[in-house]
Amino acid sequence: MDNASARNMWGDYLDAHLEDAFAEAPKTIHFYDNEKDANESANLVRKGLKKAASYSLLGMQCRNEALPKIDDFMVITDWKGKAQCVVRTTSVKFKPYFSVDESYAKLEGEGDKSLSHWKKTHWEYYIRELEPFNKVPRESMIIVFQTFEKVF
Repeated sequence: MDNASARNMWGDYLDAHLEDAFAEAPKTIHFYDNEKDANESANLVRKGLKKAASYSLLGMQCRNEALPKIDDFMVITDWKGKAQCVVRTTSVKFKPYFSVDESYAKLEGEGDKSLSHWKKTHWEYYIRELEPFNKVPRESMIIVFQTFEKVF
């Protein structure tokens, strides 16, 4: 882990949870591709309101990112890399974009928590995410739905 803030938070977590001492070092992430949304999302996770994230499988493949796994830890940071909290993945599901429902939008905890808000903001993000790879989002594209719990 090359982020000192995340490394310190992970160390503090391990001091309080020796049972996880042999867990794989967590991934350090911020959500979204801009400061406003990244900071807002980190704040929602810290408050326990955001309990899920949605990634396009195509975007992950284009960036050669590993898929999340149940029990993976992540240190969530703000846009500038300051650690905000530690979360643990509780489920990972794959669904086409068109099948996202209201209950999932509520788990993400963003905006007014409605499906229409989720679809609008995520579609806009997927367009930006895929553009550098000369790809475009489609209603049938597979979305990786990751749910998590804040543990520290």
